[in-house]
Amino acid sequence: MKIAFFSDVHANLPALEAVLQDIGEQQVEAVYCLGDLVGYNVWANEVVNLIRQQRIPTIAGNYDEGVGLNSDDCGCAYKTAQDKERGGQSITYTNQIISDDNRRYLRHLPRHIRLEYALQPGERLSILLVHGSPRKINEYLFEDRPDKSLLRLLTDAGADIMLFGHTHKPFHRQLAYEENGSTKYKHAINLGSVGKPKDGDTRACYVLLELHENSRAADATSIDVKFRRASYNVEAAACAVEESLLPNEFADMLRKAY
Repeated sequence: MKIAFFSDVHANLPALEAVLQDIGEQQVEAVYCLGDLVGYNVWANEVVNLIRQQRIPTIAGNYDEGVGLNSDDCGCAYKTAQDKERGGQSITYTNQIISDDNRRYLRHLPRHIRLEYALQPGERLSILLVHGSPRKINEYLFEDRPDKSLLRLLTDAGADIMLFGHTHKPFHRQLAYEENGSTKYKHAINLGSVGKPKDGDTRACYVLLELHENSRAADATSIDVKFRRASYNVEAAACAVEESLLPNEFADMLRKAY
């Protein structure tokens, strides 16, 4: 079974189209989106419309929640006053252009999705989809998070595999633990970002998760995680920002992926 997961589109329609085209070539059984459909670019309605047309199960990101509630706060953690000002401009712009119907859609998105698979007799795999973390929609889980902390998050959430976004920096961590005298593994997977990468690679990023009949917590290699990159017209997305009322810095971020 092959499943595609993506997150953090941020109103970047060309990037989303490229990812969906690539997903369509991978013979997947299911597709899920982990939120932040809007913000930072001009195609908020077009992105939401495409997700809805494709009937892709989606959870709310912090930005979706802010716009869904018509708030002036996106729940982002800005490091400087200048970043905070630009963020305010972004959510104000998005609130102005989003349609009433799409705002309702964003407001009613669930905060998490749980998938459970019984691949072997007496054993199940629980997969949890969140945007930031199980505790907070806008909690940042970076790759340098200590194993003990990540493992506690997954254990408290009852998840064997947790997929999330929000940081826009992809990684996969296998977390070993002992149960009944044997070693088992949990998996923490950050999907990166479709529409606003921050890891120096301008291409859109998403994850393919492959489960097999022998996939189980006791065998870390039985759960296959692949990060895929889809090239798209970054310059078109950057120019769209510059031609709008959004700060030009957002265009530079797309061109340099930071």
